[in-house]
Amino acid sequence: MRIAVARTVAVLAASAGLVGVVACAPPEKDNAGSGSSAAVATSAAELGGLDKLIEEAKKEGQLNVIALPPDWANYGEIIKAFSAKYGIKVNSAQPDAASQDEINAANQLKGQSGAPDVFDLGDAVARANVPMFAPYKVTTFDEIPAALKATDGAWVNDYGGYMSIGYDSSKVPAPQSVADLLKPEYKGKVALNGDPTQAGAAFSGVVMAALGSGGSADDIAKGVDFFGQLKKNGNFLPVDPTPATIESGQTPVVIDWDYLNVAQGAKLKDKTTWKTVVPQGAVVGSYYVQAVSKDAPHPAAARLWQEFLYSDEGQNLWLAGGARPVRADAMDQAGTIDKTAYAALPVTTGEPVFLTEAQTAKAKETLTANWAKAVG
Repeated sequence: MRIAVARTVAVLAASAGLVGVVACAPPEKDNAGSGSSAAVATSAAELGGLDKLIEEAKKEGQLNVIALPPDWANYGEIIKAFSAKYGIKVNSAQPDAASQDEINAANQLKGQSGAPDVFDLGDAVARANVPMFAPYKVTTFDEIPAALKATDGAWVNDYGGYMSIGYDSSKVPAPQSVADLLKPEYKGKVALNGDPTQAGAAFSGVVMAALGSGGSADDIAKGVDFFGQLKKNGNFLPVDPTPATIESGQTPVVIDWDYLNVAQGAKLKDKTTWKTVVPQGAVVGSYYVQAVSKDAPHPAAARLWQEFLYSDEGQNLWLAGGARPVRADAMDQAGTIDKTAYAALPVTTGEPVFLTEAQTAKAKETLTANWAKAVG
């Protein structure tokens, strides 16, 4: 699941909440057939420019987002800033939902006013659902590295980070490596943010464990074995971490993205000594994916949301949350990046590993076949 401080990309219970949404949301015509030019626009220029897009979005007056916890990569402030800037009401549904739950919601609510307008997805879920996306190129599209976007704009990476170990230094010693978590000092204390067969953050946590245990991006079996051993030792804590569990001390060690662990430390600086480490030799990076739903009930607002997210303002808001914005290099060169926030990003040692599509597919197969047996 995505949880408020650590958006794991998998909360199975979230789909139960969809039932009520489906039952009460009024039907609405599919925008592709409604005559809305925004529904098929692949750029602001096709609508007559950004001012025209803003005008159309304001007429719609609303934007439906889903699975965006306010404490995840600064999304709370991002939503507030967008709404204040354009006077558009943002309906934020199921902030604790998963990437797959976003897709499920879009399918279940298709043609209804409550359907998601936009998606923010883990890479694996995004790649499996590209036909559901509407190609759209923001005005800053050319400043996004080619490897981090679809050529037609159907999907674009938005922000990313590195897997890390967050820990309460008043309760456990500082871990220097993944292997340290197997020690008796961590008994009943190590939580993974979600189910790695569905959750992007948890998935990458297993990859991190694989790299730190002598495995590789091509074969993450040792990562699964690591968690099996972690459970056997009594160190694995089968609790999905939340801000409340971290503050209370229930989950004193959390494997999650560095920007989420760092944000948690800042939030609780007067309540606990929460620190973050990116383990050496196990640096796993990943970007999330942004996309417009082809069935968006508010197609202009959906596209304006993308324009905002990929503007200097939107990118710096992600950076303020400790995430690495996809346009960071271009903004750094142009002098438009928040230099203080950029310099405060966690330091890493070693070359980051970014899984390819083929590696991701193979890793998913390994997890599907072996995860439940290892920790179930």
